[in-house]
Amino acid sequence: MKQLRYFFLITDLGFIAYWLITILHLLPAEYLYNNYQSPVMVSWNWSFFPLDMLISGSGLLSIALHQKNNRDWKKWALVSLILTSVSGLQAISYWALSGDVDLTWWLPNLFLLCYPFFFLPKLFRTL
Repeated sequence: MKQLRYFFLITDLGFIAYWLITILHLLPAEYLYNNYQSPVMVSWNWSFFPLDMLISGSGLLSIALHQKNNRDWKKWALVSLILTSVSGLQAISYWALSGDVDLTWWLPNLFLLCYPFFFLPKLFRTL
């Protein structure tokens, strides 16, 4: 959990910050995804909100349980890591299918897709 904790904090707090920034419309238009004003794109983006909040909730819960020496932290870490990878995969899949390559959006989502695979094998072995 020593290293995983930092990844969870960056990811989980990052999701919370992203959604606060989105709700408050704090990003200038040039930093937003293509067609960000399209109702379909707005719906697509908001479709990630429940998933992202489940990721943040399960990751932060995992940290809290670990601090209390509760072995259930591993189950919640597993949930968080799998959902994180799914979130990254869904976004990358959409951008790839639409032919939209923008590293500003691809790199964070590739991070979400890939980083869990560095922790999942060990976590599976210790369950």
